[in-house]
Amino acid sequence: MSNDTSRSPVRAKLVLGALGIVYGDIGTSPLYAFRECFHGDHALRATPENILGVLSLISWSLILIVAVKYLALILRADNRGEGGILALLSLAFPEKGMRQGSRWRSWPVYFGIFGACLLYGDGMITPPITILGAMEGLTVAAPHMEQYIVPVTVLILIALFSMQFTGTARIGSIFGPVMLVWFSSIAILGIRGLLTAPGALAALNPFNGILFLIHHQEAALYVLGSVVLVVTGAEALYADMGHFGRRPIQRAWFLFVFPALLLNYFGQAALVLSDPSAASNPFYKLVPAWGLYPMIALAAMAACIASQALISGAFSLTMQAVQLGYLPRVRIEHTSSTERGQIYIPLLNWFLFFACLALVLGFRTSSNLAATYGVAVTLTMLITTVLFYFAAQNVWGWSRRTAALVSLPFLIVELAYCSSNVLKLSRGGWFTIAVAACIFTVMVTWRKGRKILAAKFQHAALPLDLFLQSIKADPPMRVAGTAVFLSGRLEGAPLALLHNLKHNKVLHQRVIILTIQTQEQPHVPMNERATVEALEDGFYRVVGRYGFMDAADVPDLLRRCADQGLNFKENDTTFFLSRETIIASNKPGMAIWREKLFSILSRNAQSATAYFKLPANRVVELGMQIEI
Repeated sequence: MSNDTSRSPVRAKLVLGALGIVYGDIGTSPLYAFRECFHGDHALRATPENILGVLSLISWSLILIVAVKYLALILRADNRGEGGILALLSLAFPEKGMRQGSRWRSWPVYFGIFGACLLYGDGMITPPITILGAMEGLTVAAPHMEQYIVPVTVLILIALFSMQFTGTARIGSIFGPVMLVWFSSIAILGIRGLLTAPGALAALNPFNGILFLIHHQEAALYVLGSVVLVVTGAEALYADMGHFGRRPIQRAWFLFVFPALLLNYFGQAALVLSDPSAASNPFYKLVPAWGLYPMIALAAMAACIASQALISGAFSLTMQAVQLGYLPRVRIEHTSSTERGQIYIPLLNWFLFFACLALVLGFRTSSNLAATYGVAVTLTMLITTVLFYFAAQNVWGWSRRTAALVSLPFLIVELAYCSSNVLKLSRGGWFTIAVAACIFTVMVTWRKGRKILAAKFQHAALPLDLFLQSIKADPPMRVAGTAVFLSGRLEGAPLALLHNLKHNKVLHQRVIILTIQTQEQPHVPMNERATVEALEDGFYRVVGRYGFMDAADVPDLLRRCADQGLNFKENDTTFFLSRETIIASNKPGMAIWREKLFSILSRNAQSATAYFKLPANRVVELGMQIEI
């Protein structure tokens, strides 16, 4: 009894946290999603049949895509508690399986990587469209204030990205309560609208949506491109699972988010049924005149929270990509000493800021941005379904037939969404595809380049046992202290060790060959991170293991080796690193332009000294030129 009582406040806190962090994006969709179906170049007429048909499609999209697919199925595919498309990719295609062969498997792997790249495009569009959508309430309150929408949006973006270095830990405590007020408010507004035309409840019948699709074949294709806006942010449910757990995310949805969203969409539809002119901005038309400015302020806060979730997700995705070897090392700052997921990446932060700024200044309204929105979302959902098909077989042992029967209905729905969003490509939808394609090119080029380098190093490597025999046969001068040589391979003597001996003619009394490995899991327990193997003549082999969401800290790792007989004294230790200068050539490997790109990425990667938290005054770098 007491145990349940003590756990309930923790659960409530997690549910409130999930409400604030996870549901910001999908929770602000009512600002623009329903409106876009009756607005723009391909707007529907606000007839009762059209309104009920669109509302039915919205309702069942929330049920099928969010509730069934993500909350009931996808959230079960956790990688030791963590989610996200790269975590799902690791479950669907473990590295061990990839090494064993099966060339046919390479296409879904690249498919999954491209899905991860699409999330960057989503992260660029979410802040502008949600903040613009919130600020456009000013035109309902006072039409003459339209000229201030873009400047105020720019100021909010500047404030939002400027505060990222403090971390979400400081501001996260208010996210949940603000979103609780937001969902309560939009639910009340929805009830207020629904009272004007209770007949809108007929849209719960899915046949209204089916009949709409049958009777409006070409127009329905355009409408689906707007309907999909109601499920933007669904991927965040899976990506943020590691922060809150599956059950708090599910409870937040069914207790607060889903009822509030349904009520608000039904309220907007009911209002338009009773007053078709309200279709210009049905969300703010639901708000009484006295509440417009408070609602605009609340919507602006909710929009910032939605943006924060996407920004934080981009930070986490980048860290995973770096650890898994898909991106070069970048500067990653940990903003919390207690929460390991709280990180800040300056380069990515300002890249996103300038992209968001360009989108706001270029498109200027949420309606214009809606034409670009949805392409990345639908493709990401489609890719998640494909990866789930493979993960279900690998993780739970499902047969291909069972996995296909479960995945196929979602695949059909999402293909329909994708088809509708193809129509957006010429109206700005190309932007997210172009961003994803550029990042994808960088990722696969970096991955391929590192594999080429590894093959060259392995070919040129001197077996460690032969090296130790040569040391024993012709002992060099030994000097006091410890030398740590970082090596990316478990086999062979590190090149930095060979170069140091060749040029300096000495060895330290104790030599540690350290290899850092990233495991196909989010986190590695502290007691499993280091293994020590004592060799001979003062040599040690140390292997450090980290998860793809762990930050590598070499001095801390070496200190943890004391219980395995290897005592580490930082003041008596010198760290030796090899720094390669990549030279593009016509040798077999990659196209020359990709080799040049790899060379540029290698030169601009964060130094190993900073990335592995090595003491800068105790590091020696040995340079070498390598043609690829």
